[in-house]
Amino acid sequence: MAGKRFTLGLIFGVASVCSSWFPGQVAQAACGAVTCFVVVGSQQQVPQAGLLTFNTIYNYTPMRLLDGTSGVIPAIDQRDQRMILDHHKEIRSITQTVTFDLNYGITDRLGIQVTIPYLWRTHKHIDGLGEHGPTGAGELVPFKDTGIGDVTFTGKYNILPMLRGSIVAGFGVQVPTGSTSARDFAGQTMEAPGQLGKGQVGLIGSLYQSYEIIPQRLSQFFYGSYRHTFRNNDGYQFGDEYNLNLGASGVPLTSAPWLVLIGQFHWRYMVHDNMSASLERSARPADPGFPGDPIVLDPMILNRSVPNTGSTYFAFSPGFQVNVDGVINSPLTKMSSVYFYAQLPIERDSNNNLAQGTSYIFGVTRSFQVM
Repeated sequence: MAGKRFTLGLIFGVASVCSSWFPGQVAQAACGAVTCFVVVGSQQQVPQAGLLTFNTIYNYTPMRLLDGTSGVIPAIDQRDQRMILDHHKEIRSITQTVTFDLNYGITDRLGIQVTIPYLWRTHKHIDGLGEHGPTGAGELVPFKDTGIGDVTFTGKYNILPMLRGSIVAGFGVQVPTGSTSARDFAGQTMEAPGQLGKGQVGLIGSLYQSYEIIPQRLSQFFYGSYRHTFRNNDGYQFGDEYNLNLGASGVPLTSAPWLVLIGQFHWRYMVHDNMSASLERSARPADPGFPGDPIVLDPMILNRSVPNTGSTYFAFSPGFQVNVDGVINSPLTKMSSVYFYAQLPIERDSNNNLAQGTSYIFGVTRSFQVM
């Protein structure tokens, strides 16, 4: 019991610290799309030598406006290198992702991982504020796209193997395989944050730690990662991303060792995006000739921080895992498990933009001894 009280106290302590960090940071990208993230041990660990672990993960992530926010954000025109302030009004965004994740143990301490996301994304916003219609109210423009996102290749090394735990360091390269040229229903190229890919290489460093507090009954884990993406050919650079996860898993019933209950806290911080562009703003009722074309504030093409990008997000994810071979003993179910999580937002800084709502994850894991 003392071990359980210590673990729960540690989790809530870190959670309170994380929720107080960077209190003034702003949230989601213009026309942004962010997916929920949880730690699935079979992804972060190094498999034993010759073991291939295959994860299939379905992720449903809605985004909507919070009460008291207007959703008015800038337009990002990469083709003509223009940033137009107060040009869009966000309505909603939904991203569904199926991720195919393969892990292979080269040795008992060295492994490789390939992560392939396939996305379905729908988005709605009102475009052309200050331009269209007799009142400058703009026009509704929907958007949707489907396809492969950016593929990530990761090398992992177990730097401290222990009988009851491990510490795994990882370094990944995110390859720009996702589309960056999708168009909305009005025929305009969708803004960079709404595209399926980032259009440039990203580097990801990570650290995973796990330890069995009570062998076969109670474990704790920690995962942290950092991503840096370089500026793409359109002059757009996505902000750096920091992730921290802290959680615990336990077997509640000795008569059912195949059932594992899991809880984890997730904190994410994203730096402002940056783009090379001139600066304009939408026409306002007080401007002569309203409604009309945007007003130029600075015609120089400069690297500019993109307002309404960057984010802080803090959530709790309860879930469970069922080790299928403990319920059905057959060659087909050997080394197989299924799991489910709901990610519940606790604190979100949306900065007048779309905020990530309650998200859901369902996954299946299957391991094969290939050597």
